[in-house]
Amino acid sequence: MSPRRRVVAHRPAERRTAERRTLERRTLERRTPERRTPERKPAERRVTERGLAEPRGHWFLVAIAALLMTGALLLNAYAHNVVGETQPPPGDFGDSVELERIRSGGPLVNVSGSRPLSARPGPRRVALTFDDGPDPRWTPRLLDLLREHHAKATFFVLGAHVAEHPGLTRRLVAEGHEIGNHTYTHADLAAVPAWRARLEMSLTQKTLAAAAGIHTRLARMPYSSTPGAAGFGQLATMRLLGDEGYLVTFTDVDTQDWSRPPVDEMVLASLARTAGGEGAVIMFHDAGGDRTRTLAAVDRLLTRLEKKGYAATTLTDAVGLPTAHTPAAGERVLGTVLGFAQRASFAFVRVLGWFLAAAGVLTLLRLVLFVALAWAHARRARRRPATAGVPCWAAPPPVSVIVPAYNEAAGIEATVRSLVGTDYPGPVEVVVVDDGSTDETGPIAASLELPGVRVVRQPNAGKPTALTTGIAHAAHDVLVMVDGDTVFEPSTIGHLVRPLADRTVGAVSGNTKVGNRRGLIGRWQHIEYVVGFNLDRRAFDLLGCMATVPGAIGAFRREAVASAGGVSADTLAEDTDLTMAICRRGWRVVYEERARAWTEAPASLGQLWRQRYRWCYGTLQAIWKHRGAVLERRPFGRRCLGYLTLFQVILPLLAPVVDVMALYGLLVGDPLPVVAVWAGFVAVQALTGWYALRLDAERASALWVLPLQQLVYRQLMYLVVIQSVATAVLGARLRWHSVRREGTFTMGASLPIPIDRKHGTTARDTTP
Repeated sequence: MSPRRRVVAHRPAERRTAERRTLERRTLERRTPERRTPERKPAERRVTERGLAEPRGHWFLVAIAALLMTGALLLNAYAHNVVGETQPPPGDFGDSVELERIRSGGPLVNVSGSRPLSARPGPRRVALTFDDGPDPRWTPRLLDLLREHHAKATFFVLGAHVAEHPGLTRRLVAEGHEIGNHTYTHADLAAVPAWRARLEMSLTQKTLAAAAGIHTRLARMPYSSTPGAAGFGQLATMRLLGDEGYLVTFTDVDTQDWSRPPVDEMVLASLARTAGGEGAVIMFHDAGGDRTRTLAAVDRLLTRLEKKGYAATTLTDAVGLPTAHTPAAGERVLGTVLGFAQRASFAFVRVLGWFLAAAGVLTLLRLVLFVALAWAHARRARRRPATAGVPCWAAPPPVSVIVPAYNEAAGIEATVRSLVGTDYPGPVEVVVVDDGSTDETGPIAASLELPGVRVVRQPNAGKPTALTTGIAHAAHDVLVMVDGDTVFEPSTIGHLVRPLADRTVGAVSGNTKVGNRRGLIGRWQHIEYVVGFNLDRRAFDLLGCMATVPGAIGAFRREAVASAGGVSADTLAEDTDLTMAICRRGWRVVYEERARAWTEAPASLGQLWRQRYRWCYGTLQAIWKHRGAVLERRPFGRRCLGYLTLFQVILPLLAPVVDVMALYGLLVGDPLPVVAVWAGFVAVQALTGWYALRLDAERASALWVLPLQQLVYRQLMYLVVIQSVATAVLGARLRWHSVRREGTFTMGASLPIPIDRKHGTTARDTTP
């Protein structure tokens, strides 16, 4: 590019507008202090001065919430026999005097004394027993059936089910049925330590106390059957239960209805035991699966027994003992708390399940929609040159490039040289605003002595004020804003300015690229920029709701900036704030994918945290500031603010739940569904990333870091959101977090398009 094609700020052609520019600059400068230093109460000022602006105590609350959530998940898992699940051990039949007494005795056994004692039901007395309930579907139907036959029964309940359905337990007692203890979670007591066995029985007693005000002296060990099947392991458990005051219950007839045998088979097995007029204890189940056949078998069995003159009654009544129920004393409160905690944990897990399903569906729909919109945008961009009626400039308009810089000594030279090295055919001036840098930013920029470049220095006042100063000193009406750590390609300014030929367009967002993408953190950010930022901007362009023209690269019509009130210092995301304000004034904001800028991304997790914390907090400020847009007729408020609130605030806030539930599924459940879902989402993201990289003419090989991104980077991003929301809710004022620059573009070594340091130009133009 010939130096004659550049315009120096003080050339005579521009002096004729000096009076108007001076008046405008003074107007902006009068606005600046008010925005830069908003009036605060003395107390708020003291908080800021003491350095207490950023809260820390909320992490304790987050930890407490995580512990409570983990506790709820573990309680729910324990109650449903997922954590600590037991299975019956291999047979340990063996022989002993005690076992022989038990095997040859009746189904009700007392082992609290020196030798086992047993009892049998009296003649023509049948004790129907039902295990594993109460169940909200099958137990009420069974109770109705028993009432029709005027029969009573004994229900060996699980404490976890009692806690979930206390009303059913009260109904059992109110209708004259008997309750026995079948442990809390259906754990095999012969396979667990003594403390676990006592805990299982004790928790069930507490839930019975809370639900019905009773305790029970009857117990049935899970996986037990007839007395003849008792082994050494069960004998040890029976002694423990005897010491706790329980009568251990076996059965005479195990219908094995859990395996869903034919109804006739269950009825005939039960009748065979009572053929000679003997009494019997018969085992069924009222929970744990489809009990349609059980109900049919009980109905048919009771009908046959009534004809034979049998009485269906409770177990203690059948053997001639007093009721097994005793009044509960002192445990109702503990049982109530336990029941409430379990029901709360169950509801919590159920809500989490619905939330995860909804979040997954929303995420997939968003990906599909945005990919479709990006495809439509790319297709429109390819057809644009041949489309009739597209506005174009009669002559290339003059452009002012504003570079706010604070401590950018590492990269300011590369930035300025790339701007001067543009192939834009119109006049270009570069205004570097040194915002009170403490390094050599200003002297380096001034020492380049490049044509069309001016350096304006001011005391440190923040980026918004630096931009305002730059706008005031800019000579032209087309404004390009670029960060001091960013370099342009030669064709970038031309592509940026072209959409502004349409008078309805107030701002243009460029295509930001990560220059230092060699490390793992750089690669993660490279993927995020291409997929998370640029793909979204294509969709926002079509939807007419652009959220942000990035500070790294954006072109503005001066009139649009003025209509929005200038660059405001109300938020830490001045680019988002300005973009939203321009949209609300009715201007269109578009995305130009061919206008590429290469920026230096944070090189460490700490630096990345500082940058994203400021971005997120500033975005929250901008959303709140422009919340009134939701009520306006323009699509920006409803589409943009709704999208940002849902996908950049609400879902990230709840994202830790996804990880906790994933760990929960891996550790205490079947890991295959968790791995399958995770792999599915990574695959969908990989396909989306592949398409986004293809649109940007980038290599798809960068996607190999995508699975690792789900294990570190994603967590960092949602922790940033949590920190930002806490800061905003607590009303704290976040300071500007600057990022240390490494000088990525100083020698042009890390930039895919090398910079010629001598002439300030790029070696080649890869613009399609």
